[in-house]
Amino acid sequence: MAFKIALLMMYFLVCPVTSEELGFKYNGFWLANMNLDGLAVITSGGLLKLTDTTKQGQGHAFYPSPINFKNSNGSAYSFSTCFVFAIESRYRELSGEGMAFVIAPTRGLQGALPNEFLGLFNETNNGNSSNHVFAVELDTIKNTEFGDINFNHVGIDINGLESKVSKPAGYYANGNSVFHDLTLFCGKPIQVWVEYDGLAKKISVTLAPLKANKPNTPLLSLSYDLSPILKQTMYVGFTSTTGPVLSSSHYVMGWSFRMNGIAEGLDISRLPKLPSEKSKFLTIGLPIISSVILLTAILAVTYYMKWMKKKYAEELEDWELEYGPHRFKYKDLYIATKGFRDKELLGSGGFGRVYRGLLPTSKIQVAVKRVSHESRQGMREFVAEIASLGRLRHRNLVPLLGYCRRKGELLLVYENMPNGSLDKCLYGQPNISLNWDQRFHVIKGVASGLIYLHEEWEQAVVHRDVKASNVLLDGELNGRLGDFGLARLYDHGSDPRTTRVVGTLGYLAPEHARSGKASTSTDVYAFGAFLLEVGCGRRPIEPRAPTEEIVMVNWVFSNWSRGEILQAIDPKLGYDYVKEEVELVLKLGLLCSHSEAVARPNMRQILLYLEGAAAPPDISSLRISATGLTFAHAEGFDDFNNSDGNSSSVAASLLSGGR
Repeated sequence: MAFKIALLMMYFLVCPVTSEELGFKYNGFWLANMNLDGLAVITSGGLLKLTDTTKQGQGHAFYPSPINFKNSNGSAYSFSTCFVFAIESRYRELSGEGMAFVIAPTRGLQGALPNEFLGLFNETNNGNSSNHVFAVELDTIKNTEFGDINFNHVGIDINGLESKVSKPAGYYANGNSVFHDLTLFCGKPIQVWVEYDGLAKKISVTLAPLKANKPNTPLLSLSYDLSPILKQTMYVGFTSTTGPVLSSSHYVMGWSFRMNGIAEGLDISRLPKLPSEKSKFLTIGLPIISSVILLTAILAVTYYMKWMKKKYAEELEDWELEYGPHRFKYKDLYIATKGFRDKELLGSGGFGRVYRGLLPTSKIQVAVKRVSHESRQGMREFVAEIASLGRLRHRNLVPLLGYCRRKGELLLVYENMPNGSLDKCLYGQPNISLNWDQRFHVIKGVASGLIYLHEEWEQAVVHRDVKASNVLLDGELNGRLGDFGLARLYDHGSDPRTTRVVGTLGYLAPEHARSGKASTSTDVYAFGAFLLEVGCGRRPIEPRAPTEEIVMVNWVFSNWSRGEILQAIDPKLGYDYVKEEVELVLKLGLLCSHSEAVARPNMRQILLYLEGAAAPPDISSLRISATGLTFAHAEGFDDFNNSDGNSSSVAASLLSGGR
């Protein structure tokens, strides 16, 4: 009996369902038998969740059985579908890529890419008549290479992402001709109707808020015969993707479909609840001003990216000739990284992806970072700084070998470090586990490299992104500070000119977040977070940690204030460490995290403490606040607060006592 049931289930999965009998409706997906791949899952709450906040991901969800879409004469049947979707973004004004309803010859869409390709096509097959794909895109990014009209539109796609017709998302309310805008990524449910009249050869797409009646006037209408597009049997479903920087969660709450008829209406009262309807905390998150500014700039750049005309085309202007030795050919980098294949991916982050490569001529192993450059304005000055940074030479810095500029991308080329980044050794299950002596050696090496940048080179260099993931380990496990894509130069004795907030949350000094001005002192603040990161084996901000442990500097200070600072040490170290060195590193981390820039030591002072050439610091005059460490209102505080603000005198006051 069980064998017969299994055969019957197999029959329904592989045999096409005839058009006369097909009709299904899901008021939520608790019991739905969907074919899922990628990030797509059915949640315990009954939502079909296509993608989450994973960057550069994609998800597909298809009705499992093939459907007969044509009659015996080869003409496409009429069909109708309605569904309710919601896109939840972490930011009110920004969203990642969108989603699509799709009819395709196969489930899963093998070879499809994320980002702007919406999980439907890739660079090779986009626009090919052999695709046999019909889709309705709900797009939240403007990709000019596909002719997108804005960052919030609906389009009818046939075999490619250049829509046959598209309009800004919205609807015409019944009873009047007034157009009402809809924001696709507003986080609220929106209902969509897609209908095809097989006799009139006409496609219509209609949108409306969840509780509104279906408008009489569709948003999109297109006269088009789908008979040559649709094969005899096809699959119906949904696809969505996330981008390299911005990501959103895409949900389908309910779905109804019918061949040769009108899709049955959904029961709104039975639809599952969105996460935002259960807990606002899940959708609000922490306000990150610096990230919003950066993401807005990157998004603006993508609006003006053009479709590449030649496989190896790159930008080269006359003024770049003077930087010839630092300019790499895109073709060489493409060959070195085997076409930027995922197998060569070393890591990725908010500012780009890094690939392993072997230069074809010199056979030098390199790491190539692909980032979006800011704009043509100021690019000459930026490239000049990259060329200057290529002259940096220090045993604790990753050599920046040069750059390549190509159609909306800036590729930075570094010498490859065989043992990868420090954060991979601190978190997860690393290939290399560092003991305390090795960690302490890395800390002193990074400090030495920062002294070179701040004081010893011909110009002062502010790195602006000091953190464990930007510290690489060479073959002898020496720590080398890398990733100079955000670094800025200025003459010794002058004020830095930067006024734009960049960096990583948890490493940003308060004054940098307020004014956007980076300095050597803001690097010291980030180095303080780095010290605590290496000593504690955890990131500066852990959103999933208990409330009192979310911000690492607060947690370390709390342990210190109880006289138990060693409770904060990374448990993976066991008991194999030097107590005095660990205490020194953690206390220095707190001192460097002071919210007042004048209270922080400079990097040369820090290295003296680390090497035992100066008395270790004392932080008894400090306390924790929301922005880091501030002066405690304790005896003697008023005298200290009235000091002349000289860095050395402030540091001396902080180092004069002990706990």
